Amino acid sequence: MDLGSLAKRYYKALIVIIGLAILYRQILYELAQDWWNNPDYSHGLVLPFVTLWLIWRRREKLAATPSAPSNFGLLVMIGSLCLLFLGQLGAELFTTRVSLLFLLGGMVLFFFGWKHLRMVAFPLGLLLLAIPLPAIIFYQITFPLQLLASRLGSFFLETTRVPVLREGNVMVLPNVTLEVAEACSGVRSLFTLATLTILYGYLLEDGILLRLVLVALTVPLALFCNGLRIMGTGILAQYVTPEAAEGFFHTFSGWFIFLVALIILLAVHKGLSWIKQALETKHETIDQSLIPT
Repeated sequence: MDLGSLAKRYYKALIVIIGLAILYRQILYELAQDWWNNPDYSHGLVLPFVTLWLIWRRREKLAATPSAPSNFGLLVMIGSLCLLFLGQLGAELFTTRVSLLFLLGGMVLFFFGWKHLRMVAFPLGLLLLAIPLPAIIFYQITFPLQLLASRLGSFFLETTRVPVLREGNVMVLPNVTLEVAEACSGVRSLFTLATLTILYGYLLEDGILLRLVLVALTVPLALFCNGLRIMGTGILAQYVTPEAAEGFFHTFSGWFIFLVALIILLAVHKGLSWIKQALETKHETIDQSLIPT
């Protein structure tokens, strides 16, 4: 089914979507500003297009599935608008932004039904990862990560025989004092790596258990790789110059370490998939051996 046929079939939904764009225009504009200006959520610039692509991949199944509108979707839509009003009343950006996702889900349910909602649930849910967390929650995450990153960094430096004294998130080396700031806590790589892992698991892994294992591994893996980055910064600052650990190296090491973490995650997935396949093959062999001849 081409775009013209889809538009003709779903023109009512398109009208509502245009209305939503007008209603949420300021909220969407400020959200896009956050994506552009906040490096911790820069992956949000890509996620809307990924969501549209995921829905487009299922366009034939969506078009072939009979619509069964549910009035419960209207209740979800009304509740979402109430959430929007409360968020604007309390100047809570997270609430107003999340209300849009609930509203979209309610629209799908109201116009098309539960089957369609199940088909688009993951793409819509993926957009949650693009919404910046409330500041009170964000800082509850970043500060412990700063402490963990500084502990790992100082531990790795000690293993390379670099003397270091750590006090909180500050590491004192003989030639320089390094502070593991909020930007170096690893939260940025953690958010991005978790988003990529969730998308990767959805597209390339059928087993739910393996998907959950991969997502769970992103936390220790991001922390470990960030500790390596801090170690590299400390070694350069100690044996070369403090300036050598800044600027280009700081930016390049962030991308390089993230790439390393991604490669490790892919290798772990391949290893787990091989183990799973081997166990399934062994199980089938045992079952066949128990069949009487």
